[in-house]
Amino acid sequence: MPIDPTTPAASATQQESTLRRLLGGMSVFTLLMTIPQVLTIWLGHEAAGVSVASWSAYLLSAVLWFWYGIQKRDKNIYLPCVGWIGLDSAVILGALIYG
Repeated sequence: MPIDPTTPAASATQQESTLRRLLGGMSVFTLLMTIPQVLTIWLGHEAAGVSVASWSAYLLSAVLWFWYGIQKRDKNIYLPCVGWIGLDSAVILGALIYG
């Protein structure tokens, strides 16, 4: 039996689907917005003003979210964390080398 779109359950399901798509899009967007920082450090050898402490906190957060996403078996949580772990690590390593 199909879900009646006028019922509250159908509305909640549609809102959740919309939110998941929005969150997925924002994950990609924020990852892409971090790439210039990585390129500045690694290609330009310029890490002035980059806080290793801040990026380490971001890395710790990404690792914890990754672990949580794996436990929940939610790829919308753990897949972006793979990208964040890579980018955060690249920024930290570059800041240590070129900072």
